[in-house]
Formats: sequence, structure tokens, C-alpha cells
Amino acid sequence: MAGRKVVVSALQFACADDVATNVATAERLVRSAHEKGANIILIQELFEGYYFCQAQREDFFQRSKPHKDHPTISRMQELAKELGVVIPVSFFEEANNAHYNSIAIIDADGTDLGLYRKSHIPDGPGYQEKFYFNPGDTGFKAFQTKFAKIGVAICWDQWFPEAARAMVLQGAEILLYPTAIGSEPQDDGLDSRDHWKRVMQGHAGANLVPLVASNRFGKEIIATEHGKSEIIFYGNSFIAGPHGEIVVTAGDKEEAVLIAEFDLDKMKYKRHSWGLFRDRRPDLYKVLLTLDGVNPK
Repeated sequence: MAGRKVVVSALQFACADDVATNVATAERLVRSAHEKGANIILIQELFEGYYFCQAQREDFFQRSKPHKDHPTISRMQELAKELGVVIPVSFFEEANNAHYNSIAIIDADGTDLGLYRKSHIPDGPGYQEKFYFNPGDTGFKAFQTKFAKIGVAICWDQWFPEAARAMVLQGAEILLYPTAIGSEPQDDGLDSRDHWKRVMQGHAGANLVPLVASNRFGKEIIATEHGKSEIIFYGNSFIAGPHGEIVVTAGDKEEAVLIAEFDLDKMKYKRHSWGLFRDRRPDLYKVLLTLDGVNPK
């Protein structure tokens, strides 16, 4: 019996610090992915401009916009409807006096299925997101799209196995992680690329679902209060299969439109037969509700 086939795509490009340029690039690559047969197409994190979180600057709050009538989301809704594809759209959200690193899930008919707001907010040299973003309040979600039920989390979320498991427990058949990650300004010798990939490969294998990761590439220089800060984003966007295997990957210096096809039904039966979800013991996992491993609330 033929299974439910889905074709997923990860896009990768170098960002300019100009919204119109980046949105046009994203649209061009979405169209390319569609021509290659993609049904679900992932664009990288905060793709409208440079990764501004290298600096703590008041003026960068001007980059945020409300979810409602957001011009880039509206444009991607039109594109999704035209092409019949699913497009998660990452953006800097203003919600009254709160701000979030958010993603809107656009279904293949152009419908906005709702938001996920990034839950884990990093704060370190070059990645000072706590200055801009409140911790997300949506919780982890699984969104039913035309082609598959998908779980979408954002960048730093990808280091937390609890997030991946929470989405798959809710029925997510594919995990997607838009990302902005590269060099560490405080340590030229630190290269997280392979670690970053292996962690997400583990999420795919532990949950027996495919995983799509989209990252930017290229050098971005931001003026900070202490002088210029520079990050070289390392690309390496990839798609992993349900055993954690790398199916296709990009390099670190070029645009990419990655494509992979999966049989959702075949993976579902494999996931069920392995017993990973049958043999779970939620009654023993209360320690996960603590920070110190000792004092559950």
C-alpha cells in the first residue's frame, strides 16, 4: 500500500541587512524548492536582516512588528497559496510591550495556523537575545498542515531534547529548526558546527522522525556599544532521516536548496514497532520539572 509521501526542503542563504533584499531572496529560493517538488519549505531564523543580537541596541527594537498584518508574513501567505506549499516564517514579534523570537506557520492554502514563540533564550557574547526577547509563552506545539503534522522550534531550542520530545508526543511527524549560528566572538577556536548537527541528529533518532535545520551563512558585522562584533555563520543546513542519519547537507559558503522525500506512514509504523513511545515512563520523569534535580514544584 502506498504511503503518505512528503518532500521537505531547507533553504540557506547569506543575509543582507535589508528586508526587501532578503525577502526577495527567500521567495526566489522557495520557488526553486517548489520546482524541485518540495511541499514543506523551511527558511532560516530571523531572515529579514542581519542577526542583530550581536549588540544590545535600543534602535534595533525598530525591527520588530506585530504578528497581525506583518508584511513579510502576508507576502509568504500569498506565496504559499500560489505554490501550494507550507512555509514557516521566522520574525521579530512585537506584542504590546513584549517582544518574541517567533515563527508563523503558513499552510499550503495561505492560512496562518498560528505562532510558536521561542522558549529558550540564549545570552552570551554575540548571541545576546535576552536583551530583545521575552521567553516564549506558547509552549511547544504540533501544527497540522496539509502535508504533515509538524513541530517547529527555533535555534537555541534545538539543544534541548525535551522540546523535540514534547512536539513528537503531540503528534509531530517532522521536526523543523530555523537557525542563526556561527562563530563565537569571544573564542576563535570554538567551532560548534559538528556538535550542533549531532545534537539534532540525536533528536531525529530518539524520536524516529525526520528533522530539517536551516541556517544562514556568511560574515555579519554589527556595531556594538564596545566596537564592532563579527560572526561568521557556518551554514551547514541539513535534513536528517528518522534514524538520525544525514540525508543531505549544505556547505558553509553557498546558497542551498536541500530536498528530501519521506514516507510518513512507513516511518509511523517503524516508530510504533520500536516501542520508544510505548515504553516511556512519565511517572518517573518528575525530576525533569526541576532545575536542580531535587525540588519538584
